[in-house]
Amino acid sequence: MKTKAFIFDLDGVIVDTAKYHFLAWQKVANSLGINFTHEDNELLKGVSRVRSLEIILGLGENVEITEEKKNELLIKKNEDYLVYIDKMDDSEILPGVMKVLDFLKANNQPIILGSASKNARPILEKVNILHYFDDIVDGNDVTNAKPDPEVFLVGAKKANQSAENSIVFEDSVAGIEAANIAGMTSIGIGEASVLNEAKYNFNNFTEITEDFLNELINK
Repeated sequence: MKTKAFIFDLDGVIVDTAKYHFLAWQKVANSLGINFTHEDNELLKGVSRVRSLEIILGLGENVEITEEKKNELLIKKNEDYLVYIDKMDDSEILPGVMKVLDFLKANNQPIILGSASKNARPILEKVNILHYFDDIVDGNDVTNAKPDPEVFLVGAKKANQSAENSIVFEDSVAGIEAANIAGMTSIGIGEASVLNEAKYNFNNFTEITEDFLNELINK
């Protein structure tokens, strides 16, 4: 059997940590007297921590704070987020993910994590699947954010695979764009209308069959 690199994003693909980011940012916004809704949270998807804070400040009326205060808020946000993820367990793995990981592992396919999160390792440890991954490329290893393909190109290299032999699972528009720019096979996990640039699309991993995975491997 051939081998391909299977590269997984983390947030929204393997686990849903977006809800914890939302709660932590909401705390920051509330401390500044800014109302922060789920709709506002959509503006922060795939955006850096610093830029996220700027967007939140822009939601308030004439909110001016010092650089020092901004740094304090960024540290506080991350601390609050880490408290939430510290309570995670394997019940938080999204439906169908384990079936796909088990199949790839059984067929000796390289499994790589490619995520902007700097907390990727602790999250994978908390949900007890760190051992499934042959390598991890996270926010500590790359300098360019998606849609720059850096995170996926580094991941393919770690798996000793070319870009055209790499398959990426993503839930964000920027992530799909990054995979496409890299020349990889992009698989959108989520709404097809949003992730319409993806080569293949599934609402979630429960829709992915072993036949489809075999097809990807043997192409």
